[in-house]
Amino acid sequence: MIAERGVAGLKTRDLAREIGCANGAVYNLVADVDELVLRVGSRTLHRLDKALSAAESAGDPSPHETLVRIAIAYCDFAAENLELWRALFEHRMAADKILPDWSINDQMQLFRHIYHPLALLLPERSPEELGITARSLFSAVHGMVALGLEQKLVAVPLPALRNEIAGLVRAMLDGLVARAE
Repeated sequence: MIAERGVAGLKTRDLAREIGCANGAVYNLVADVDELVLRVGSRTLHRLDKALSAAESAGDPSPHETLVRIAIAYCDFAAENLELWRALFEHRMAADKILPDWSINDQMQLFRHIYHPLALLLPERSPEELGITARSLFSAVHGMVALGLEQKLVAVPLPALRNEIAGLVRAMLDGLVARAE
């Protein structure tokens, strides 16, 4: 339902009808809509993890090219699963609600795809520094993907977006390695 309509189109009444139960019975499966969206997000993150793992192990094993493949795989996953991908970032829980540990873990596990190649490129950096750099690289790529896939004025055709992401990742990595030397 989220894949077809986005988070805004998720209605528990429609979901209950689709799975063949009473509306209230949905809440026997999950505590609330927040948990439902987080559970769908967890499944989406596991699928993304598989896509990133496939990209990581395909082709040139150099850290530079591995990170480029991972970034492009992220872009492709987002384009192919747009509403599910958007749900990962657009859903807002109440300010006083705590994100469950399992959800945080699902998110943080994905950074290993970036962290390991960065550690090979920047062996002198501490684990904390590598973590910050991994999140920064992700943020740069994510921003390009989010704006590039926007179906408005800033939309970028997917082949061009892939090329631009590859160029950004290579430039960022070249700069990080040059600074380290």
